[in-house]
Amino acid sequence: MKTSLFSIWMRRFRTMVRYRLLVLTSFPIFMTLLALVGITIYWSVSYTWQNALNQINANLSVANNSIEILQREQRNHLTALVDSYDFQDLLRKDRAALNLWVGRQAQKYNLDYVVLHPSQDIELFSAQSRERLLAGEELTFFQVVGETELDSLSPSLRRQAQVPILKTGGVESRGLLSRSVIPLFDQYGRLKWIADGGILLNNSTVLVDRIRDLVYPNHTLPEGSIGTVTLFLDDLRVSTNVPLDSEGTSGRAIGTRVSPSVQQQVLQDGTPWIDRAYVYDAWYISGYKPLKNDQNNVIGMLYTGYLEWPFIETYLINIIEIGLMVVVVLIISGVFVYRGARDLFDPIERIHHVVKSVQIGRDKRIGELGLDSQHELASLAYQFDNMLDQLSMRNAEIRQAASELESKVERRTASLHEKTEQLELHIRLLQQTRDKLVTNEKLAALGELTAGIAHEINNPTAVILGNVELMKFELGEGVKPVEEEINAILEQIDRIRNITRSLLQYSRHGGIQDEVTWQHVNPIVEESITLVRSGTKKKQIQITSDLQAQCNVEVNRHQLLQILVNLQMNGVHAMSGEGELRISSRDWIEDESPIGAIVSVQDFGCGIKEENLKRIFDPFYTTKREGTGLGLSVSQSLLSQIGGEIKVSSEEGVGTCFSVYLPLKAESDIDINLLASIS
Repeated sequence: MKTSLFSIWMRRFRTMVRYRLLVLTSFPIFMTLLALVGITIYWSVSYTWQNALNQINANLSVANNSIEILQREQRNHLTALVDSYDFQDLLRKDRAALNLWVGRQAQKYNLDYVVLHPSQDIELFSAQSRERLLAGEELTFFQVVGETELDSLSPSLRRQAQVPILKTGGVESRGLLSRSVIPLFDQYGRLKWIADGGILLNNSTVLVDRIRDLVYPNHTLPEGSIGTVTLFLDDLRVSTNVPLDSEGTSGRAIGTRVSPSVQQQVLQDGTPWIDRAYVYDAWYISGYKPLKNDQNNVIGMLYTGYLEWPFIETYLINIIEIGLMVVVVLIISGVFVYRGARDLFDPIERIHHVVKSVQIGRDKRIGELGLDSQHELASLAYQFDNMLDQLSMRNAEIRQAASELESKVERRTASLHEKTEQLELHIRLLQQTRDKLVTNEKLAALGELTAGIAHEINNPTAVILGNVELMKFELGEGVKPVEEEINAILEQIDRIRNITRSLLQYSRHGGIQDEVTWQHVNPIVEESITLVRSGTKKKQIQITSDLQAQCNVEVNRHQLLQILVNLQMNGVHAMSGEGELRISSRDWIEDESPIGAIVSVQDFGCGIKEENLKRIFDPFYTTKREGTGLGLSVSQSLLSQIGGEIKVSSEEGVGTCFSVYLPLKAESDIDINLLASIS
């Protein structure tokens, strides 16, 4: 049904002016609006996405500044502890009790641990930090600390630092510390103590939540989106508010790893990542920045980001709203165009109906259209009616003349048809007679030569045959080592005698003297291959066969064998003794019925020039120095006597293919029925 309606509307559009005019007038408006929508979408995508990346870059800067502020607060808390009256009093009076008192002050000053190191423990810090401490500088930095050092700082830190690694299993036991150290000197300027305090970030939520509240205040993100902040130890989330699911109902993704692409760029290359990234189970618009320790080595990452889908959803809604506005504008403009062009539609449709009526044979006119006489359509209708009147008069005259002409044509056509049939019959007979005369003239010359050659060959052949038979008789039992070769000689002698007998028959114009019998062509083809292969053992010729013929044909077995061997040896010579020779057979099919068999011999040799193809079947024509030019002409003559034919196709430099066409039943090469009809 849908296809039918679509076809109807397409036909209306192609044939009715009103629809085409509506489309043509609306097309500029549509293209203009479409261009505006495209430009708007492009600008919107470019600006909105770039703005989102700029925003996430700003958020990352805010998060980094927030960490610096929080670290500064941490250092200030430690400074307040060191500057407190109790600390200074115990430092002067009871240094033994000082360490115990300091350890109990961590929670009061919002620190996870506080330790007072003697000056000799300065070796615990890096070379860069030692130089700055000796210079009296207070330090705050991130540092990755192992289990042993965590125990030395506070017994509770080791258990607090353990982060189970999700999916892959295992536990991360190292701790990511935000560490502040303050050097304490005596009155002589000598380093005596090092105050060490800090926050363990593993499994901590207070710090990342405070940073998130600073970076993403309420109502700054699209509805449904969530802002997140994460601290990484290497590529592992040790402190985060990224949820384990997009709805935020299954806890935090602590113990999960960052994507490999982010890991490569931030941790290994040391450059920030500002782009979309896959965060645990959803896509976020994300910013990553490397965290470095006091030795300026990357030990982790700081991340801020928010869900991408609410952002995209808002953008898609805007695009849909723009699209709906475009559709509404198109509909309104189309209605105005259609109503404005109605005074053109009605006259055009009236003219169209008259044209259709005239096409089906009705005598109808347009008449008055109700328009001004100077209107273009009124003038067109008037001229069209005049042409219809003139056409009607001319048609009447033509019908009368046609009636008279038809009777004359019928009389003359009958006579001409009879003479044409007789002429075609004579032409066919003359063509066949001419071809036969040309062939007979060639064969007459061939016969005179071959008669003498055949008689001369028979004499030495008889001597060879007699001597071979005498040799076989004289050798007796000793003939066995060469019996196969002697038999091959006898077979070839017999073949020579058959060939000379055939040549003598043709020289006497005796037709086919040997017996024509029903034969399956495949065994004959196989025998010819065997003979050719035995004669080319010393040459690098690969002979392949594909014998698919199924039907039997009437043929002289010896003559067909002679023809196939001749064609194959021509192919061997054309390849200069090296290459592939393909022999195939198949049924000769015409009108889906077998009418004979086809044997093809294909070589990949030098090929035959185009100008030589028409002469290769002429007697005595050859391009080989040692050739006689008789092989193909004799073969074609032998086949023509049973209604067969040899066809050739060749490409110079590529190869040649000879195809032997053998009919099911041997026929004369002159149409007997045609002769009977002429007589």
